[in-house]
Amino acid sequence: MERIAIVARLKEGSGRRAAELTAAGPPFDLAETGITRHSVYLSAGEVVFVFEGHEVEWMVDDLISDAFEPKLQDAFAEWRSIVDGSPRIARERFGWEAQEAAPAAAEAMAVSGR
Repeated sequence: MERIAIVARLKEGSGRRAAELTAAGPPFDLAETGITRHSVYLSAGEVVFVFEGHEVEWMVDDLISDAFEPKLQDAFAEWRSIVDGSPRIARERFGWEAQEAAPAAAEAMAVSGR
């Protein structure tokens, strides 16, 4: 599983509009992209789009460059109007995830009385 984030600084006073755009959801069908997981984080001054999946950077690049998808291009125009400067790509350098088997093993030990 690979992760990539796109980080953008918001223009002052555009937090409400960013929240509205985020609440509307993505302008594409996530299930059709191959992306496994997608999250958006919003702070008072920034928005962070996180994408996860196998070779996810290529999938995101394909989405960004799809000039024939009008809904996507309209959404980019909306975001461009509230983003200050150019968005930046952040690549994961550290990640940690709990093992799914660990809770099952702990439960089995509890049942067996160990």
